[in-house]
Amino acid sequence: MNLGFIGTGKIASSVITGICKSKISFKKILISPRNKSIAKRLKQKFKKVTIAKNNQQIVDNSDWVFLSVTPTVGEKIIKELKFRSTQTVISFISTINLSQLKKSIKVKAKIIRAIPLPPISIKKGPVPICPPNKKVKAFFDKLGTTVEIKNESSSINFWSTSGMMAPFYQMLSTMTDWLVKRGVRRDNAQKYITSLFLALSEDAVVNSKKNLKYLVKESQTPKGLNEQGVKELTKAGFYKSLEKTLNSIYKRLSK
Repeated sequence: MNLGFIGTGKIASSVITGICKSKISFKKILISPRNKSIAKRLKQKFKKVTIAKNNQQIVDNSDWVFLSVTPTVGEKIIKELKFRSTQTVISFISTINLSQLKKSIKVKAKIIRAIPLPPISIKKGPVPICPPNKKVKAFFDKLGTTVEIKNESSSINFWSTSGMMAPFYQMLSTMTDWLVKRGVRRDNAQKYITSLFLALSEDAVVNSKKNLKYLVKESQTPKGLNEQGVKELTKAGFYKSLEKTLNSIYKRLSK
């Protein structure tokens, strides 16, 4: 099986890296030359990666085609490409829905939307796909945890929460900077903060008992530090602001 990637940004690079480090069976990966530096680096790093001359060459020589470009670029180039009905097309584009993809692709190919995130490069993290597809699920199960979504309107909820990735990193960065300002070496500060949140995330997966509110309650003691943290962040409107931001992203994706 040949895999083709149209777009070589952060997400495409992460998925390609994950594939090449996994047990997924494939002949070669064709990538677009759009981002020359990333394309060149991927080719040098992985033997099965080849840089195509153009996007149509990728479509012509791939069994599965991954669309990993910005919505603006996607709207322009997808309709210009000639796909085959025997192909599987997997789109990572956030604001182009299945109906629009089918209209642009024209032929009756299998079209799936997916939401991979950068940790897929280390075979970690969820990958929502819509609609459900056994082969695509089996593929992404080797790269992370596949979440099948039957109703496309529900997928917008997952797209929305994926917009919290950079804010999460910003929070880690802010806490790291806080420690550095108080005399902690940056490498130690960053190691501590990232290890702390990795442990908390793993604990949440194992011990959430289906509802994370259990952990919120269990991690607080009367007049303790965590109780103070929750109270002050609540008073400052932190959690309401988080929900407001999610609603704003959802509204944008629903247009």
